[in-house]
Amino acid sequence: MKRSDYIVALSRDHHFGLLFSWKIKQGLKLQADVNRISKYAGYFWTHHLKKHFEEEENLLFNKWPHEGCNRALKDHQAIEKKITAITTSKASEQDFIELAEMIDDHIRFEERELFPFLEQNIPVQELILMGAELDKLHKKPVEDNFEDAFWIK
Repeated sequence: MKRSDYIVALSRDHHFGLLFSWKIKQGLKLQADVNRISKYAGYFWTHHLKKHFEEEENLLFNKWPHEGCNRALKDHQAIEKKITAITTSKASEQDFIELAEMIDDHIRFEERELFPFLEQNIPVQELILMGAELDKLHKKPVEDNFEDAFWIK
């Protein structure tokens, strides 16, 4: 789906979120040790997902109260809780499957429902300001430099 230039940076981040989910599923399919996958989940949270959630919450969800924004905030909390549980205790394959599905479902909701709604209902001037802020925050391209490629070995 074509995204507004003003919030396209968030959609680009979503690509990496979907790739994160794919890597988890692929690692499980290849029977990678769940401890390796857990380390990746912690890495991805710290280096990517936490910042992405903060951007969405600060620039969109907390400024534009709507039932979709409330759902997205709850999704963020549930995903963070799941990642914390996975990275701080012994996690099962099912925990990782649930995390991957949570991320996939959340991203698809934002891309297919919430972002189109917000793009239609946020005043253009506000979208322009939001886009300028996102441009500042996204000067450096996203890199996933996790060293253990458990999803291909």
